[in-house]
Amino acid sequence: MDGVLRSVNRVVLAVAGVLLLALGLAVLVGGFDLPRHWHFSLPSGWPWTEPDDVLLSDADRTRWRAESWWWPAVLGGLAVLVILLLWWLLAQLRRRRLGEVLVESGEGEGALLRGRALSNVLEAEAASLPGVDKATVRLSGRRTAPRASVELLLAAHAEPGPVLARVTGEALEHARTSASLDGLPAEVRLRTVKHRPERVV
Repeated sequence: MDGVLRSVNRVVLAVAGVLLLALGLAVLVGGFDLPRHWHFSLPSGWPWTEPDDVLLSDADRTRWRAESWWWPAVLGGLAVLVILLLWWLLAQLRRRRLGEVLVESGEGEGALLRGRALSNVLEAEAASLPGVDKATVRLSGRRTAPRASVELLLAAHAEPGPVLARVTGEALEHARTSASLDGLPAEVRLRTVKHRPERVV
């Protein structure tokens, strides 16, 4: 999925860049009156040939307004564009999670471990530690250099110091060694259970 998303991003950015560059050059050629200054002629049908030309004339902007299909087509096209942009945005946000971790052997070979599998194991071990009610782990970074973001929900009366020491010294260290990583930088956030105040009569 990450490879497909990267390919789609590159194609979309390349096409958008080429289109915007072509549009900008076409406008600049006419805006700076380059054909007259540099003594060359533009192809027939070139939209902007003189500095006084506008991007869209009144006739171009109002040509199809009287047609019954015009506004449904405009609104439908804009709706499709918004949906595509939202899909692309959600795909970028989803991509922040690391999809794969490269587990290397000592002989120059390696295997790909799903990032979700490693984070699930790390969550389970962290949640099993004394003083931890719940653990959430998200991996980011590169597959050769992952980073862990750990959020812990501490049990009532748990001491943050010992809990943090065990998470970093046990759960994170076990994940690092099992994946044969040189290091596993982590950001650990601690939250405590909030109890509703009870009225004592």
